[in-house]
Amino acid sequence: MVNVIQAVRGMNDILPEHTSAWLQIEHIFQSLMQQYAYQQIRLPVVEKTELFKRSIGEVTDIVEKEMYTFDDRNGDSLSLRPEGTAGCVRAGIQNGLLHNQQHRLWYQGPMFRHERPQKGRYRQFHQLGVETFGLAGPDIDAELIAISAQLWKRLGIEQHVALEINSLGTLACRAIYRDKLVEYFSAHQTQLDDDSQRRLHSNPLRILDSKNPDMQMLNDNAPKLMEYLDTESREQFEQLRHLLEMLGIDYQINPRLVRGLDYYSKTVFEWVTNSLGAQGTVCAGGRFDSLVEQLGGRATPAMGFAIGMERLVLMLEAAGVAQMDHRPHIYLVIAGEQCTPPAIKLSEDIRRSNSSLRLLMNCGGGSIKSQMKRADKSGARFAVILGDDELQSNKVTIKNLRTNTEQQHIAQAELSAWLINNLN
Repeated sequence: MVNVIQAVRGMNDILPEHTSAWLQIEHIFQSLMQQYAYQQIRLPVVEKTELFKRSIGEVTDIVEKEMYTFDDRNGDSLSLRPEGTAGCVRAGIQNGLLHNQQHRLWYQGPMFRHERPQKGRYRQFHQLGVETFGLAGPDIDAELIAISAQLWKRLGIEQHVALEINSLGTLACRAIYRDKLVEYFSAHQTQLDDDSQRRLHSNPLRILDSKNPDMQMLNDNAPKLMEYLDTESREQFEQLRHLLEMLGIDYQINPRLVRGLDYYSKTVFEWVTNSLGAQGTVCAGGRFDSLVEQLGGRATPAMGFAIGMERLVLMLEAAGVAQMDHRPHIYLVIAGEQCTPPAIKLSEDIRRSNSSLRLLMNCGGGSIKSQMKRADKSGARFAVILGDDELQSNKVTIKNLRTNTEQQHIAQAELSAWLINNLN
């Protein structure tokens, strides 16, 4: 027997029974982007490895351990994208979209990181992302947070998420703060876990983000970044707080919120939940004002966020949110081989007359009894039957599959209007 090929570990199929939640999220997100007049950008899945080394940072876990990297036939080092921001910036620079311009962009698609798969965290995962360029003030920071708040509301999960904000300041004040952290943690080096020991000199801010409960007290007593913010960063953060309060968006300041990537500065935020256990971050974002210049473009202020689709789907399930109904409204039963061609034409006529109507036509033959079983299993509300008798009389028979009412016989020409009236 030939061995059955399995999917790569951590790269999962999304089966039809689960895709309704995905479609619902994507539909609501896309309509929200249209309402805010943001434009979609579509980015390659594969980029040059150097892009991520220069943007994310060579001493981050993503670049050191998690990227899917390979040499192509020309000997170039390529990587599957582990996140979307770097590719969006690269596209903006390459296509001349950024200098002295303003753009508000969104994207969606798969990302890849080779890490230990667990619930809500996979090797192939999917993100919805938003990036803005050329806007330096707290107004765009507030708008992006407001967009994410609107998304939770439209999905019906606003009671299950909470907003945390912080400011990382400029690169200059972070450098000063970094030295203070190294000094503090070096004085307590024996209390650091292995990850923190490794990050002490390469990326000490990430120690504050440790999920190890044994690090909690040590991190609570660490110097606070807010104490080292420059005047500009402090004023921008205060203005953002005022705008959020004016919009009625509740938040908490989390001084330990640092984000995992090197390119962030000033405003950072996360939407967190208690519904998913340890994987509590649903949406994360912030400013990356230095990244465009870091990747070879001219200095351009930038701000964005990303949402993990898998975690958001889990959120909808945990919150018991009703999903979009993708079951057919009608199942077309064909009673007799000579009825197949006119049934195909009838089904197309019905679809053309009402684009929102979902019709599933029986294919592959079968007895009336077996077709009615398929109709019931499909979840359709009505079975529309076209047999020899109906063909001769130019009528159809309609059976309500969800009630015990009697069958009806109506003219084919009246079917579209009947369906519109009875499916509302």
